[in-house]
Amino acid sequence: MAAAKGTAMAVAVVVVAALLGGAAAAPPRKPVDVPFQKSYVPTWAQDHIHYVDGGKEVQLYLDKTTGTGFQTRGSYLFGHFSMHIKLVAGDSAGTVTAFYLSSQNSEHDEIDFEFLGNRTGQPYILQTNVFSGGKGDREQRIYLWFDPTSEYHSYSVLWNLYMIAFFVDDTPIRVFKNSKDLGVRYPFNQPMKLYSSLWNADDWATRGGREKTDWSRAPFVASYRGFHVDGCEASAEAQFCATQGARWWDQAEFRDLDEEQYRRLAWVRRTHTIYNYCDDRERYASMSPECHRDRDA
Repeated sequence: MAAAKGTAMAVAVVVVAALLGGAAAAPPRKPVDVPFQKSYVPTWAQDHIHYVDGGKEVQLYLDKTTGTGFQTRGSYLFGHFSMHIKLVAGDSAGTVTAFYLSSQNSEHDEIDFEFLGNRTGQPYILQTNVFSGGKGDREQRIYLWFDPTSEYHSYSVLWNLYMIAFFVDDTPIRVFKNSKDLGVRYPFNQPMKLYSSLWNADDWATRGGREKTDWSRAPFVASYRGFHVDGCEASAEAQFCATQGARWWDQAEFRDLDEEQYRRLAWVRRTHTIYNYCDDRERYASMSPECHRDRDA
């Protein structure tokens, strides 16, 4: 155990120097589509999960009795994770479709995509969040620039020792960099499983809970394809990845976005962002130190 802790600390120390590097950046590698059963299993309410084409597509059903969800078989410490999702169509107010990574302890780490349903004709809200050491409260919300219910779109996370990058299709919508040198905890030593679920959250999801789920429109259906998992699989107790530094996402070109990606991120911030915790002075008296590094200031 002492050796493991020493290795984890040594890896963390390397971060500061790496963050200062100026290597050219590159987009993540293309996801590889696989059947659901390769990496995932149902988590709850298995009768509300429908399989299409041998598991190449999965549909989650939500009705007044229950929602449902699934998770990966294994836990991962860093990697690239992607899902093609077609969200609940029509009046989806009160529903939440979630795709996220989470560790399994009280001071947990978590990386969230949450799609907040809305009344018919109103746009979906995509909320992202990052928890580290049990602390979250880093919400960002955007309107998507397309109809996410009419066809499949890709939602992915690139997570390594240097940054967490959220992508919608090929467009980065958020970066959360390792800012341990600024006193900000970063998810680096707790393996996480991937989860997805469809559930009722009409106490908060749509207009702060003012819009309730219309159960006359049930069942609500979210559809999934792709199921791409390319990560360092580790036991839930592991504190470092045995192949740290050897995988493609560890290489210098994947430690930051390139300038074109930052231009696209700036476009998302300028035209589609409706809430950013970095700008919320009513909630936070001062800006969190990572906001400048993440180009959210």
